[in-house]
Amino acid sequence: MNQRVLSERARRVIPGGVNSGQRNVPGLGDLVIAQASGARFRDRDGREYVDYHAAFGPPLLGHNDPDVSAAVAEAGRTVDLCGVGVTEDEVELAEALTELVPSVEQVLLTSTGSEATFHALRVARAATGRRLVVKFQGCYHGWHDAVSLNVISAPDRVGGKDPISAGILPEVLDATLVLPFNSADAVRQAFAEHGADIAAVIVEPVPHNVGCLLPEQEFLRTLREECTRAGSVLVFDEVITGFRHHLGGWQAISGITPDLTTLGKAIANGYPVGALGGRADLMDLFSSRPGGPAFFAGTYNGHPAVVAAALATLRKLRSEPVHEHVFRLGERIRTGLAEVFSSLGVASLVTGYGSVFVEYFMDGPARTYDDLLRNDASMFIGYRRRLLDHGIFELPLNLKRSHVSYAHTDADVDHLLEAAALAAGAQLATGAELDLSGASTMGGAR
Repeated sequence: MNQRVLSERARRVIPGGVNSGQRNVPGLGDLVIAQASGARFRDRDGREYVDYHAAFGPPLLGHNDPDVSAAVAEAGRTVDLCGVGVTEDEVELAEALTELVPSVEQVLLTSTGSEATFHALRVARAATGRRLVVKFQGCYHGWHDAVSLNVISAPDRVGGKDPISAGILPEVLDATLVLPFNSADAVRQAFAEHGADIAAVIVEPVPHNVGCLLPEQEFLRTLREECTRAGSVLVFDEVITGFRHHLGGWQAISGITPDLTTLGKAIANGYPVGALGGRADLMDLFSSRPGGPAFFAGTYNGHPAVVAAALATLRKLRSEPVHEHVFRLGERIRTGLAEVFSSLGVASLVTGYGSVFVEYFMDGPARTYDDLLRNDASMFIGYRRRLLDHGIFELPLNLKRSHVSYAHTDADVDHLLEAAALAAGAQLATGAELDLSGASTMGGAR
């Protein structure tokens, strides 16, 4: 059965035909995934793509990594979800996380990154007795109401409250302060005005949900100083940056240690696991410890299959040159794409970090979200749609980042650079303006 028929069946029983709003991409047509392995996936009609989207980043090792798959299969033969007590693997995973991530003294497992950030803010309010949460324009921290605002905002919505969903109570939005990323002055001013009522500051140390805005050290240092001075909880959302950029997360790179850290995605190479860890005095407030006032639960937390996947992933990240490989390919891609676009006379800023790259079609710099408003969205999306014709998959949604995995090769990079020249050239030649209604996405994926 071809994918057009399957897509029609899906739309009859699944709203929009997909199980996440990020998967229904305008202009992509019907897409039914039939098989994924290594750096590639194949659709139901037999077309194969080199995958740089990588499900928003989890499969750092590549799709269906054999060591991870074997660990999951072994877990299925020995233990199942029992919903009581703890398994030896859960203990080993917690020990590994506390060893690797500087801020993590104790850790709890969740099923998603959104749950981890939700619990981080809940326990921060429980610890401080305060109301306000600070987030930053362009950062995405999941689907829950307190942080579901001001991610990819239209120019006229920057500076105000820009919820990404209907159905959020105004009083919930009122308890969130939105500041510009990389503005130490804005942070100092917010604390001068509201410091006594700020429970938490939550930040993606690198806002990868709008591509890649690299943080300035003064900005991160100011967050730490102001939170310490005011008694507020600093939360690093490392769901993307954790493990993909460094085994200790961005906090290990920057030397700035938050109070709480949320993790996910690359921790288990695509299996659904998240984690929240940090200072023991904060973690002890959760009801997983009898008497803890901040309720914490989840039927699938610490599921044996995902814990086995995480342990296998971490073993491989620690024992093989994964980061060396993906960082080298990422640098080749960023350098090569910049040369391709320059040779074509295309205004571009190719940036990223390590295994992450993004092609903004604009002149630099890119410090804040306001800078990204200069990006030529029509060129960005049109270029990526044309890459599909050459067997390359980068998500054709504005500002979305791309990823390299351990399974990608130098030959794959050569293919990408050749396809980039053809796709960008074709998009320039047509000069076509795309209908971008619905093609921009306001959130990330948790």
